[in-house]
Amino acid sequence: MRFLLNVIWLLLCGIWMALGYVVAGVICCILIITIPFGIASFRIAAYALWPFGRTVIRQPTAGFWSAIGNVIWVVVAGIWLALGHIVTGVLLCITIIGIPLGVANFKMIPVSLLPLGRQIVRIDEVTTRPSTA
Repeated sequence: MRFLLNVIWLLLCGIWMALGYVVAGVICCILIITIPFGIASFRIAAYALWPFGRTVIRQPTAGFWSAIGNVIWVVVAGIWLALGHIVTGVLLCITIIGIPLGVANFKMIPVSLLPLGRQIVRIDEVTTRPSTA
């Protein structure tokens, strides 16, 4: 099922969303001081191409500088990429088949706004902690 959703995603919106992240990444890499933003943008571009079966987790070791970087990212590129996810998600939710894809678009908004200090991993790699009741 993930494969089918990923193929439909790729055709309907994955290529366009990934292209937006690649453009942002190239611009960031040209400006040399913003290369970490470019690397984060390229990571999210790969995630935007094939999102089903992967998830985003916080890196507990991310510190103060990633928070400052996220503030800069929101102003420079994050708002525009998040708006792209919102518009694409709403358009996909118009059809029954597109609803899971629209929901996936909405789930990508937090990582498009705050990419630093996040890691994209396969769902199989995520371990759940036992609850301490």
